[in-house]
Amino acid sequence: MALLPVAEALKHILEAANTLETEDVGLRDALGRTLARAVEARVDNPPFDASAMDGYSVRAEDVAQVPVTLKLVGEAGAGQPFSGKVAKGETVRIFTGAALPDGADAVVIQEKVTADGTTITFRERADRDDNVRPKGQDFTKGCSLLEKGRRLTARDILLAAAAGHGTLPVVRKPIVALLSTGDELVEPGTPLARGQIWASNSFGLAAVVEAAGGEARLLGIARDSLESLSQALDSADGADVLVTIGGASVGDHDLVRPALEKSGAKLDFYKIAMRPGKPLFFGARSIGGTRQHCLGLPGNPVASLICSRVFLVPLIARLLGRDVPLEAIDAVLGDQLPVNGPREHYMRARLDLSTSPPRAMPFKNQDSGLITALQRADCLVVVPVDAPAQPAGTAVKVLKLDI
Repeated sequence: MALLPVAEALKHILEAANTLETEDVGLRDALGRTLARAVEARVDNPPFDASAMDGYSVRAEDVAQVPVTLKLVGEAGAGQPFSGKVAKGETVRIFTGAALPDGADAVVIQEKVTADGTTITFRERADRDDNVRPKGQDFTKGCSLLEKGRRLTARDILLAAAAGHGTLPVVRKPIVALLSTGDELVEPGTPLARGQIWASNSFGLAAVVEAAGGEARLLGIARDSLESLSQALDSADGADVLVTIGGASVGDHDLVRPALEKSGAKLDFYKIAMRPGKPLFFGARSIGGTRQHCLGLPGNPVASLICSRVFLVPLIARLLGRDVPLEAIDAVLGDQLPVNGPREHYMRARLDLSTSPPRAMPFKNQDSGLITALQRADCLVVVPVDAPAQPAGTAVKVLKLDI
């Protein structure tokens, strides 16, 4: 079976996914969630003409010529408006944020007056709307504030609250079940026997899932037997995506695909033209009438995390109804690259953003066993299939690791 190009594999995955259902959440739970519908303002902001300063509200025509003396007839504070109307020759003491009294159309700051009981002498003239924030200056009722598909930030939540929303409609978080497989694996923090390694992948991938907006569910470790794998696969009920880690190749102990197919999964593809990450598959199965996406990642930690950035993160984005965050950026090589082979190579690198265009420095050693190199990297240089040797300064595409 020919190796599937990365772009074709990603196309298969995205075409199979649809946006999940909507739920309402309170503002305190909205950070990082994805808007299911556009959000409109429920009120004007400010909802009334408001004073922008501490001072005295006046009719601008009364202070067109200064100095002039007006009679103090009351006070307006934030949340405590003046109940009367400012008539000719009158003024009302006002504080920042207070509603402008009826009849007034300007505010003179307190430093520009002299107060003597109820006699206020103005030393500076004012024009209409001076030191006034007019009703609807920021936004008006019914206007669109936040677009559908937006990932909510602290600033968005502030705006939504100011617009009168106590809850927001968001897309339900995709539940991503993560299953590690392999006789050699033990949980991190437990003693290692000879031949064993710690199961690190599921913890790194859980962080990827949650950074992308999903909810990670760790299913533990399945052993290299159909019985153990079948039991573990049964525990993935309710997940939107099942991610298996390891056992995706064709060795005697690589039983994940047979176990999945036995559970009813139909695989769209396996093996892709990608380095690292050749043993990767994708498909789906039905659990209780609900479609569950099945993504098989390599067991190698570096390959697993890189493949999650290329395939799992876009899948989560599609389930959330977001733009797929896979777009590579333009950069130039900071060092030469050798001839590439028949698989698209995702090379760990550091990106220097101080230059224009940015400069990508691929690591000399791209051994997929080097987890420390992955930790030091902040991007992946995408080298096309069968690319010739490339000198420093060559234009390349770069995929940022952090999302």
